[in-house]
Amino acid sequence: MSMTLRPAIGSELDALHDLCMRSKAYWGYDEAFMKACTEELRITKSDLENHHVVVAEEGSQILGVTQLEITDKNAELDKLFICPDAIGRGVGKQLFNWVKETSRAAGATKITIHADPYAEDFYSYMGAKTTRTVPSGSIEGRVLPFMEYVIKS
Repeated sequence: MSMTLRPAIGSELDALHDLCMRSKAYWGYDEAFMKACTEELRITKSDLENHHVVVAEEGSQILGVTQLEITDKNAELDKLFICPDAIGRGVGKQLFNWVKETSRAAGATKITIHADPYAEDFYSYMGAKTTRTVPSGSIEGRVLPFMEYVIKS
């Protein structure tokens, strides 16, 4: 069976949140950490209405999700999470390629990413560069790699 990408729908919000949480927990974060970032990992109805939210699925199984916000010439990758069982199967690459193409089609010239430290190597492999670190939105004192992907015309 082949993987397909499609827009996320409102009835999937709980399942998408669960996927984001399981994907984050895959890296060994403790319960206190996971609790602190719960709301940051939630996709809302407003996100579906105002951003690009796409799922990767195989049959009826959701394998991954990404959330992209595009404003003028800038795109921001808000989320890209993969079901732990699907890590290493090319789901992240397919979703990131969708992010690049959607951003390019909208006229964006770069994609910014507040990356989890465990995802930095993946984004580097995909062509993004770490330009600095930024404070975490949910964990005081934690810093995240700030990465940029320059969109080639």
